Amino acid sequence: MIDWRASKAEHPARKASWRSMEAVVAGEKEKWISLFALDGSVEDPVGPSPFDPDGLGHHGHEAIAAFWDKAIALAEGFDFTMTDSYANGLECANVGTITIHLPGNNLMDTDGVFVYRIDEDGLIRSVRAHWEMERAMKTLRAKP
Repeated sequence: MIDWRASKAEHPARKASWRSMEAVVAGEKEKWISLFALDGSVEDPVGPSPFDPDGLGHHGHEAIAAFWDKAIALAEGFDFTMTDSYANGLECANVGTITIHLPGNNLMDTDGVFVYRIDEDGLIRSVRAHWEMERAMKTLRAKP
């Protein structure tokens, strides 16, 4: 589910972010990867993490697909609640919460700022997700 409470003003980077969220919610890996430029990148979260120990990001379609398998595919679902969005130039920064449905009937909230940069063709050049693993882990709970 996507609960978009932010600005709905048309902007190419905002549109790319919507398409990205839609593909994740639908579990459509190939569609999601096709939204990226061939040399696009994902940093989710930015910096070192269990998904990216070196903190260098996942670059190119093959690495982005591997990130999907390591991070996105392990969840049973995602809910996006975006409360604000700032778009200018070839970028947009969405502010909100991603609720992750984890195996074992658990939920975890990831509050953050999610920055999308596109190229002139509207393909995603980069996604940089600013969130903190420790804060997200503190929200781990059983589904009601």
